[in-house]
Amino acid sequence: MKFIADLHVHSRFSRATSKNLDLEHLYVSAQLKGITVVATGDITHPEWFKEVSEKLEPAEPGLYRLKKNIEKNCDEQVPLSCRSKVRFVLNSEISSIYKKTGKTRKNHNLVFLPNLTVAASFNRKLAKIGNIVSDGRPILGLDARNLLEILLETSDQAFLVPAHIWTPWFSLLGSKSGFDSLEDCFDDLSNQIFAVETGLSSNPVMNWRVSFLDGLTLISNSDAHSPDKLGREANIFNTNLSYSAIKKALQYRDARTFLGTYEFYPEEGKYYLDGHRNCSVRFSPEMTLIFGGNCPVCKKPLTIGVLNRIEEICDRKEGEKPQNTSPFYSIIPLKEIISEILKVGSNSKKVLQHYQHCLHVLGSELAILDLITLSDIESAGIPMLKEAVKKMREGNIHIVPGYDGEFGKIKIFTENEKKQF
Repeated sequence: MKFIADLHVHSRFSRATSKNLDLEHLYVSAQLKGITVVATGDITHPEWFKEVSEKLEPAEPGLYRLKKNIEKNCDEQVPLSCRSKVRFVLNSEISSIYKKTGKTRKNHNLVFLPNLTVAASFNRKLAKIGNIVSDGRPILGLDARNLLEILLETSDQAFLVPAHIWTPWFSLLGSKSGFDSLEDCFDDLSNQIFAVETGLSSNPVMNWRVSFLDGLTLISNSDAHSPDKLGREANIFNTNLSYSAIKKALQYRDARTFLGTYEFYPEEGKYYLDGHRNCSVRFSPEMTLIFGGNCPVCKKPLTIGVLNRIEEICDRKEGEKPQNTSPFYSIIPLKEIISEILKVGSNSKKVLQHYQHCLHVLGSELAILDLITLSDIESAGIPMLKEAVKKMREGNIHIVPGYDGEFGKIKIFTENEKKQF
């Protein structure tokens, strides 16, 4: 069975998240996007754990579904063209801040758990170490290696995936507080890591330049802080629907079961280039080198972005490709595309009306962006939508790159192209 999974989201109990980030809204959004498996996120938070326990019921082995009466009410919000099954997998993101080899380390890791009993046991262990109540993504003074050990001791079916591994501030390989290799972080348990999340500011091509990642499955997820952001990055599987099948597909990197990823254009990510947002300084790695890594305005060290960090530790030239890579498909959220066409904000009522029209006529968002023929897209009757999707699929777009926490800005059409179409 071919399906799409988004394995990194949050709940409303995480900081800086939407108040409507609950299971019902995730369920509805997953159908609109075309996603079958969604991570619960934040399963370590007691209130969210309680809500998950009350609203979900076991489905296929290791996966959960909304209780049928809740599903029925939610389905009324989903066009018939988008309706499909949605399953949840138990997971959480853990923030670790600790000292190692004389340096403060800050990294985020995703933990995946096979059932609620195991999750409850894991939560009890974390509660003895730190505060798991104040934030859906708990901050613990726990070495990432020791976090992994606790997880594996709780269940041999549980697994850990380092999150957004290149983000400067909180990641495995980030420029500000990360490590230079997997082994530096996880020591003797490094062989228990079989997948890493590449993050919004990098894509597989960039990661292929680092040979020590060759044996790992490169996954991509939305890290959604609101239901609408679900699926901006996602993974494509071809397995039976179960926790163990998903884990096995990631662990063994079988091209028949893990079919690749949907990716942000990395330049649109918040940490692609170097810079200082407060000083409006955005630098390529070459410019950063010229200025000695410091901001020419305030003279303080620049935030070194993902492109530069990969350049710093890579051992392959640009364009080189390892064996056994998975395909990927670069996408732009449909609302952003419609927003540019209509020349109004992506959250405007006009964009929402056109977005809903597309879903009713064509089907789910990811199907529109990747699978549906251009002639069918044209039949939706939205001027320039066919041309926009064609340009996106070809990578024929224009991006002002993101830096130091500010998203990049994508333009699909030049002014001349707009006049032409």
